[in-house]
Amino acid sequence: MNDSDYQFETLAVTHGERQRPAEGVEDVAVPVHLASTFAVPEIDPDASLESLDPDAGEYLYSRLSNPTRNALEHRIAALCGGDHALAFASGTAAIVTAISAAVQPGDHIVAFDDLYGGTKSMLSDLFEDRLNVSVSLVDARDTDTVAAAMREETSLVWMETPTNPLLRLCDIEAIAAIADEYGATFGVDNTFVGPHFQRPLELGADVVVHSTTKYLNGHSDSIGGALATNDEAYAEEMTFLQRVGMGNMLAPFDAYLTLRGLKTLPLRMEKHASNAQAVAEFLADHPAVEAVHYPGLESHPQHDLASRQMSGYGGVLSIELDTDLDGVARFVAALEHFPLAVSLGGVESLIEHPASMTHSPLSQEERDMLGITDSLLRLSVGVEHEADLLSDLSDALDVI
Repeated sequence: MNDSDYQFETLAVTHGERQRPAEGVEDVAVPVHLASTFAVPEIDPDASLESLDPDAGEYLYSRLSNPTRNALEHRIAALCGGDHALAFASGTAAIVTAISAAVQPGDHIVAFDDLYGGTKSMLSDLFEDRLNVSVSLVDARDTDTVAAAMREETSLVWMETPTNPLLRLCDIEAIAAIADEYGATFGVDNTFVGPHFQRPLELGADVVVHSTTKYLNGHSDSIGGALATNDEAYAEEMTFLQRVGMGNMLAPFDAYLTLRGLKTLPLRMEKHASNAQAVAEFLADHPAVEAVHYPGLESHPQHDLASRQMSGYGGVLSIELDTDLDGVARFVAALEHFPLAVSLGGVESLIEHPASMTHSPLSQEERDMLGITDSLLRLSVGVEHEADLLSDLSDALDVI
């Protein structure tokens, strides 16, 4: 049986860790290869960097390839349903590489208007202002708006689904068809639910990106990013940018931590999702909560789409409290199991205030347009016991 025939849970535990026959050992868990450089057996005038085969134990320099990172890249490719994967020092590094490999000056990008704030800043401040790439931001919940924004020079369509922090969705399969019609590369940031619950490559995306900092690592102790693709030529361009053009790769110890985290990804995701569903249902019925945004609720306007393209709804939800900013502050201060912190996807629950934290770089006008109000809070629901989380939220809501 080829490893690609195995189920997700099996791939998460073992894939990539037993592919180094030249080393003469078969570790149960890949060790951390901290070496910056590797000795080669002899001078070979015909050798080139492109001819090095890490899978055969051929290594030269850790920027180019490292055994621990190589194992992680194999596993991420398998979990995403891709032929190729690359691991980077951050999710942002993965995104900028995927975009840079798809566009050149004079090109055009169509992107979701509800992207992560850092990605929006990257598109405007780097690609538009410095690299002469025009960008159209559209409400991609309506597929027709994506089609209407496409141009002859559109070379990339970039989406997140669900989005941060309002959990808005776009139809991956339908947008993939639009991108194909224009010959554009289609990229999806899948960080919010990860490959366990959503596999964009199988729905027609050309590249899928994750911040491994979040669910893939899952323990809030490593920063990283990864991308996966089935496009050979596109993979080669991104590999050049990773190793030479930008020199941005995941460090060996972070690769080791992410490999370790991935072993429990399926187990963690099921618990994240069941806890988040319980929290969302509890908060939706509470009089102090004005709105709950979670695709797992039937009240979510895109619940049917979520059920069609996702096998689970993830562990992130956002709420709008029926109070002012002072009331929001009192609620957050009263919580015991939801520390106030950015990021998400770790085993511990977190809460953050988008208007003053993740989305603070945006102007008030931009936040108003996106629905980022002062009463909005984003919850990353962890794997603690459901009853403890609900009790904590109930007690904190009593304060307001």
